[in-house]
Amino acid sequence: MAEIGFYHLLSTPLERALPKLLERARANDHRVVVRAGSPERVEHLNAALWTYEDAAFLPHGSARDGNPAAQPIWLTHFDENPNGASMLVLVDGIEMADPKAFARCADVFDGNDAKAVEAARRRWRRAREAGHSLTYWQQTASGWEQKG
Repeated sequence: MAEIGFYHLLSTPLERALPKLLERARANDHRVVVRAGSPERVEHLNAALWTYEDAAFLPHGSARDGNPAAQPIWLTHFDENPNGASMLVLVDGIEMADPKAFARCADVFDGNDAKAVEAARRRWRRAREAGHSLTYWQQTASGWEQKG
């Protein structure tokens, strides 16, 4: 079964939280697929990863860049794994088709949006019923805190 972490954003938007999650994933030697809700959202996140911090660099690409096998982080709106990723990051309420295709999955959702929270709760219940290993992380003023 897959290891799925639910990441409840409260104090920063996805564009600021995602790069830090990806930095941690890369530090743990994960290749990553980030799956967003639309091609426009992919391009928005692509731009955010280039500009999130002056002194930082996260090697990434999308279909517009091509050569997915050379990209440690691949941004897409398709259900795909063209870079051989071991980790999947879902944003925009996207559902994962086959959690077993990845060693780890991060489901990142906006805690300031009641509909997004309720949708995440439904995804949590389905994942729990399927027998996956689940963790829940909530953003606090001092960083991410694992909740029970």
